Amino acid sequence: MMAERLSRRDAIELVRKCLQPGRRVVPTRHFREELEKERLILPDALEVIRTGQIYKEPEHDVKTGAWKYHIEGKEPDGKWLVIVFCFEKLDEIDTAYLITVWSEGQRR
Repeated sequence: MMAERLSRRDAIELVRKCLQPGRRVVPTRHFREELEKERLILPDALEVIRTGQIYKEPEHDVKTGAWKYHIEGKEPDGKWLVIVFCFEKLDEIDTAYLITVWSEGQRR
């Protein structure tokens, strides 16, 4: 079951909580493929989740019902990344799914 829409601030706090023990951040196959195209590894993306910001409002995916969030920031070698993720809710939100990732030439 997909989670309800969250504010940007709540989404960033929650995705960072998903990095803690007992919670999960799940990279989808598409995410892993795109990360490889960027010549990066998962710890690089996790650094963006730990330190990045959400600049735009979430987008509702009509097909899946998920609210998608874009977190942006620099990976350890300085490449600016955008990571798209969503949450799944069972009893409480404890899982973030990483949907896709890409690099941008310009920093916001």
